[in-house]
Amino acid sequence: MKTPKLRVPKGACDCHIHFYGSPERYPVAPTSPGAPPLAGVSAYRTLMRRWGTERVVVVQPSAYAFDNRCTMDAMAELAAELGPDAARGVVVVGDSVTDAELEAYTKAGVRGLRYFMLAGGVLPWETLPRMAARVHEFGWHIQLQFDGAEMRDHVETIKALPGTVVIDHNGKYLDPVSPSDARFKAFLDLLETGRVWNKLSGPYETSKQSFPYGDVGAMARALVRAAPERMVWASNWPHPNPFARQKNPDDIELLDVLLEWVEDDGVRDRILVDNPAELYGFPRS
Repeated sequence: MKTPKLRVPKGACDCHIHFYGSPERYPVAPTSPGAPPLAGVSAYRTLMRRWGTERVVVVQPSAYAFDNRCTMDAMAELAAELGPDAARGVVVVGDSVTDAELEAYTKAGVRGLRYFMLAGGVLPWETLPRMAARVHEFGWHIQLQFDGAEMRDHVETIKALPGTVVIDHNGKYLDPVSPSDARFKAFLDLLETGRVWNKLSGPYETSKQSFPYGDVGAMARALVRAAPERMVWASNWPHPNPFARQKNPDDIELLDVLLEWVEDDGVRDRILVDNPAELYGFPRS
């Protein structure tokens, strides 16, 4: 079985995955653009052992809209197997959520509210400021995914949000751009606030090139240079996006791509361990 070239440090974290269960137990929302694959904890644990990672952030998939049961059940299963500090969560909730529910989510390990602004998303831009203010009171961040081509249109909105904002997948430029492009420089401008983070993840979804995804990689390297202390890595397992340019990416390559994007071993270790610990509240190793 293929093994990674990258040897991950103790406490390494995969900061963006999804779980999907049987449709009888977890029905797909009408807003979902497609039927997701079955993807459970046991399959992901096998991958963790291959990588050598010890921590994970479970992100509510758009397929389930506001129904966070599959995400929360998987987090509980991981906690039972690996301990209470092995997993954190990012969920999707709307205006109707109560403070008591937010408190319960927080105690269960949730640390973020997901805004997915592509097909299948259920929270619109106009709700972002008030929902960000609500969850900020519980120590949550906003996790945000949209087409990076629109970055300049949303810079001021993002800057005005309280607390931390995490941008998915190197900005998720559906058509990759040069680091000198004004649309990418808008992302760099956001990083200068000191409150915006990036996930080094999902290059196969948008790249026009095969591994090591040179077009997306050029952006990723620029982001690492700009703010290495606010970069985290993620696999985006089990790769559910039906619109991804490259289907079924190699999970080992998705870890090893850090060898291409991050030159310094110390920075790479920080991205895998220290930065996730700070962002998601994992114990320090």
